[in-house]
Amino acid sequence: MSTENNILEASPRSTKTKSELNKLRSEGLVPGILYGDIEKNISLSVKKSSLDHFLKTTNFKSKVIKITIDGKEFEVLPRDIEFDTLTNQPIHVDFQKLSANTKVVVWIPVRFLNEETCPGLKMGGVLNIVRRKVELSCPADKIPSELIVDLASREIGESIHISAIKLPDGVLPTIKDRDFTIATVAAPTVVKEPEPAAEAAATDADTEAKPAEGDKATEDKKDTPDKK
Repeated sequence: MSTENNILEASPRSTKTKSELNKLRSEGLVPGILYGDIEKNISLSVKKSSLDHFLKTTNFKSKVIKITIDGKEFEVLPRDIEFDTLTNQPIHVDFQKLSANTKVVVWIPVRFLNEETCPGLKMGGVLNIVRRKVELSCPADKIPSELIVDLASREIGESIHISAIKLPDGVLPTIKDRDFTIATVAAPTVVKEPEPAAEAAATDADTEAKPAEGDKATEDKKDTPDKK
């Protein structure tokens, strides 16, 4: 079972009971199912080490991969993966068989470019990310790997909405009733400094509280008895 060229090899399985599934997992395999644009759902198992390779990649559940079962290849989208609550290891995985007519709903990550040259950020502004992922309805053959936001010309106070992101034909946000915000370039947090007048007043008060050197000398002289 390999992961070369984005291919995950799987084997058909006939397990039916919980004990059979546990035995399968103890052998380093993860049970799963393939459904979608096929005549009949296929029960399968994949090697856990091979599945781990894909789980380490970003956006696993929105990435089209290929599965081979007994030499037959299927283009699929991982749809659900179940983890053990104690070990956090995968214990079941679902795949959806895709076709040209399949439409899927997926979460796609947002990537921000040119933060180092963004005028608003260079002026001390802060990038406030409202959505790190956006839910999209996509044809199976047009799922974008990421959504790009270019910050090259963004100024302080600007908001970046979903309408500013170019989407492939047929790809639409699932939120349709508003042009929702992806991020803003917010004004920097201002730390209030003491007022100059207050500083001056405080300095004058300190000066008045301290006797001048001459005054101290006069006081010392008054305390010294006159010598006759």
